[in-house]
Amino acid sequence: MSGSLRSAVDVVSQRLGNVKPHVAIVLGSGLGGVADAVRDAVRIPYKDIPGFPEPGAPGHKGELVGGTLAGVPVLVQNGRFHLYEGHAPDVAALPTRLFARLGVTTLVVTNAAGGIRHTFRPPTLMLIADHINLMFRNPLVGPVVEGDERFPDMSDPYDPALRTLAHEVARAERIPLEEGVYAALLGPSFETPAEIRMLQRLGADAVGMSTVPEVIAARARGVRCLGFSSITNVAAGLTTNKLSHLEVLEAGKQVAGQLERLIQGVVTRLTRL
Repeated sequence: MSGSLRSAVDVVSQRLGNVKPHVAIVLGSGLGGVADAVRDAVRIPYKDIPGFPEPGAPGHKGELVGGTLAGVPVLVQNGRFHLYEGHAPDVAALPTRLFARLGVTTLVVTNAAGGIRHTFRPPTLMLIADHINLMFRNPLVGPVVEGDERFPDMSDPYDPALRTLAHEVARAERIPLEEGVYAALLGPSFETPAEIRMLQRLGADAVGMSTVPEVIAARARGVRCLGFSSITNVAAGLTTNKLSHLEVLEAGKQVAGQLERLIQGVVTRLTRL
């Protein structure tokens, strides 16, 4: 285990005390409301955690929140580290490796994404069925980190049983939930219309700038993953509208309540799996 990971585990476990998280939740742009629903919250600013940089993207607060959600011990990552901020892939994956060391067995990742599928009408929610890594970065490159598998199987990066559970919750809560493939690009510029046409041909339904490094690191440690994209805008070239991050944040707020209900419903039912 690397020095920064060992130090981060020591600090976070000490601050959490009796909280032993089973589920970790990574919040994307404008989706910080889930952290506010955590009961008996223990808030740990990133500046107090070795190896954790301050997040540089708007809408990412910069703290870990431990406690319970729907009665289940959880750890919420309120703000992530993006590769486009200049971070190495192993930095983006550091929280995921920390979660695994703390005993987390299920990782829920969320993000804001642009809609590529023509039937998407933002804002809406998409369950991630699979991803395409066009970041051309991988957190497993280099010497094997203690606890990682060298060649993890990625045939089901997003757990089929968890996806089925998410659809059950969506039906019960009457929340519209699409399902599709998420393409991850490095960013930070939005995509060109030609790039969106390329992604359509590759089979992508949504595009964003995160999530994939965390999921790869989680699968290398045997952690099950469930992913949700908040489709906040139509991708470039599919409308005449110009893209802006403010639009992303505003649209994310509109579906944040639905996403919170989805996540709470899934967490509540996890004992069935």
